[in-house]
Amino acid sequence: MSDGVVSDESGAPHPSLVFRPATERDHARVVAAIPEWWQTPNSETLPLLLPRLFFQHFGDTSTIVEDGDGELAAFLVGFRSQSQPEVAYVHFVGVRPDLRGTGLARSLYERFFAQVRALGCRRVDAITGPINVRSQEFHRAMGFTLGGDTDVDGVPAYLDYDGPGEHRVTFTRAI
Repeated sequence: MSDGVVSDESGAPHPSLVFRPATERDHARVVAAIPEWWQTPNSETLPLLLPRLFFQHFGDTSTIVEDGDGELAAFLVGFRSQSQPEVAYVHFVGVRPDLRGTGLARSLYERFFAQVRALGCRRVDAITGPINVRSQEFHRAMGFTLGGDTDVDGVPAYLDYDGPGEHRVTFTRAI
């Protein structure tokens, strides 16, 4: 297709990929992929943001995508808020570099929206660092509103959101 989305003749997106719920067994290969897929100055420490507990406790709302060879193609780790049941949160998303621009991340988000909408959620939140322009552009394109209380490198962000020096841009979207 001309829009870059991998589809079959029927128009179904990503026909050669398998989408399934995450399990604890997926943890090691997901965190191993992060430094390679991100290749940013902080990519070696990024796996620390995704401890095993997310795979143990939020597998039903998290998705693993595998290619035809069973290799990791993408993942989304998200959950419904325990204290705000009408809100869901996307904690971490990754798409293998050779599959970026195919609509796979959009498919993961749309799948997550449907899952949490069925659980009664009306809003989805997420965050990223001010340096992650690609994430900011993607979330804008998906209809998210960016938030922050100060300007960090030309981006609205919250200072020290995740601790000293860990500034974050917030995203929110009604579903």
